[in-house]
Amino acid sequence: MRTGGISSMNLMTALLQNKNLSPIKSQGEAFAATNIALIKYWGKRDSNLNLPLTSSLSMSVAGKGTHTVIKPTTGNNDIIFVNKEKIAAESSFALRIMKFLDLFRLPQQKFEIHTENNIPTAAGLASSASGFAALTLALNDLYDWQFDKKTLSIFARLGSGSACRSIYEGFVEWQKGTLADGSDSFAIPLDIDWPELKIGLLILSAAEKPISSRIAMQRTIETSSSYQQWPAIVEKDLILLKTALLNKDFILLGETAEHNAIAMHQTMHDAQPAIDYDLPETREIKEKVTSLRKQGLTVYFTQDAGPNVKLLFLQEDTDHIKKHFPLKL
Repeated sequence: MRTGGISSMNLMTALLQNKNLSPIKSQGEAFAATNIALIKYWGKRDSNLNLPLTSSLSMSVAGKGTHTVIKPTTGNNDIIFVNKEKIAAESSFALRIMKFLDLFRLPQQKFEIHTENNIPTAAGLASSASGFAALTLALNDLYDWQFDKKTLSIFARLGSGSACRSIYEGFVEWQKGTLADGSDSFAIPLDIDWPELKIGLLILSAAEKPISSRIAMQRTIETSSSYQQWPAIVEKDLILLKTALLNKDFILLGETAEHNAIAMHQTMHDAQPAIDYDLPETREIKEKVTSLRKQGLTVYFTQDAGPNVKLLFLQEDTDHIKKHFPLKL
């Protein structure tokens, strides 16, 4: 894993060349949907530019995500509100936001930011992905840059890797790229419409997870005995998942997504010290999914870096799924 390389500021200087660097509007505003990875992103080749070791693929959750409003302020400091609560400037989240803003703004420019999530924050439900995507889109609105979504995807990636996928809705692939400057590492939407495919959120805990994804990812790469197999697993699963989407083969999709999630968590379990995001309820849910499938109910699970579980199923089985699980659709 690289931790140095080309700086994000150098990349931004190139991308913002000939663009206005003073806000045009009184405020910028945007919404970005959360995305749930069916093929996971777990590992970076360059941590400075958030460049992944593998490609990944996600689907967005309609209506779930982050709404952000950003406006210039004449004060000496940024002011950040999350779900209507002002957060401390020295908090880790505020520092990440300010570092991201520094990539775009003139030295003395400060902002007031209001961001609201309708999903739990920092609980393994991709709130940072939708958050940085919404902030990127709001900046594009504020400055009236009129960037295309490819460029906005690159911008969002610098705040949170998975945010590059939340620039779009639907099925989205984040192409890992190979260039050192990250200019070929961005998300692209897949031209697939599958409204019958559903994803349900099982929120077992809204608490902030004890180990951030960034820390867990780095520990896994550096210490996990099974991580060296991960890139090959992703490459194979990505081919299978795309095939499933093209053919609308739900069983292949479910089996592949579930296998990929289990494999990712296994790399964490093999880290030193081991990382285990599961609550007892998490394990119960996954065991229940496996049991119901043996009984004939076609349902699968996926899980990101957190205790909450997402269920994959077809619309025709929604009522049956709801009888067994307290879904948030």
